[in-house]
Amino acid sequence: MITSEKKAAAIKGTQVHKNDTGGASAQVAVLTERIKEITEHLQTNKHDFMARRGLLQMVGKRRRLLRYIAKRDSQAYLALIKKLGIRR
Repeated sequence: MITSEKKAAAIKGTQVHKNDTGGASAQVAVLTERIKEITEHLQTNKHDFMARRGLLQMVGKRRRLLRYIAKRDSQAYLALIKKLGIRR
């Protein structure tokens, strides 16, 4: 489970304005942190299929949000994936 400090740091690094906590870029940053944690968990617990299902759902949601960002502003999309270290 992602800690509130990690979540706040992820949001702070990608927010568009001071009160932006639920924007698409902030959601992508939080999902990326959660995906990293679950990936580490699955490397040691290979048979945790419910965590694997949750991971796939999060990856799909992040992909949809990134597609939305890319449609609205391609430069912001490229900057976001570079900042978060996500493959295109």
